[in-house]
Amino acid sequence: MPKIKVLLADDHNIVRQGFRSLLSPQTDIEIVGEANDGREAVQMAEKLRPDVIVMDIVMPLMNGLEATRQILKQRSKTRILILSSYSDSEYVQRFIELGATGYLVKHTAANDLLKAIRDAHAGKSYFSPAIAKALHAYSMEAFVSGKPVKKRANDLTPRESEVLQLVAEGQANKQIASELGISIKTVEKHRQQVMNKLHIHDVAGLTRHAIAKGVIKSNVPTELN
Repeated sequence: MPKIKVLLADDHNIVRQGFRSLLSPQTDIEIVGEANDGREAVQMAEKLRPDVIVMDIVMPLMNGLEATRQILKQRSKTRILILSSYSDSEYVQRFIELGATGYLVKHTAANDLLKAIRDAHAGKSYFSPAIAKALHAYSMEAFVSGKPVKKRANDLTPRESEVLQLVAEGQANKQIASELGISIKTVEKHRQQVMNKLHIHDVAGLTRHAIAKGVIKSNVPTELN
């Protein structure tokens, strides 16, 4: 019987080592690759064609949200399990809208990961118990209040999301243009669109927004995201 091909995407080597130690002894699971950032995850997903990707959210160059969006656009049958310390139900909902198969809270992931991978491969969704409970409460609140649980009109496009992350990481327009393979003028256009959509008109504000939304890490030492 073919093994479940798994790609690990997390910028912390120690986290990947921990999951490798958990997954490697399993006779039905094979780790086919490890990505250090979201952009590498997108490239490796296309090259290695994994069945399941375990995806961190906060990673350099491209975060897990944007990587998930791009991977599922290319390979809709790939199952993506989100792994994060963020457990806000509205935030989780964004990944569900994109097509993620499951969402695991990082501090409990070791206990849940094996079942989550097997369920995902079988076409089932999997959420850590705390996430499932929060999602149920969020959905009930939305139903009672009439609040729509759907994509917001002012969501950023994939390119705008990339530009937001790179701006928040401190890169200048010239660096962003080189990184993304576009002109400086195009970067400036995307940057202005991001500011207009978010109603934020300075880099410091964009950086605070990116940190709050889990796009980048805060420079203040905290637990691993």
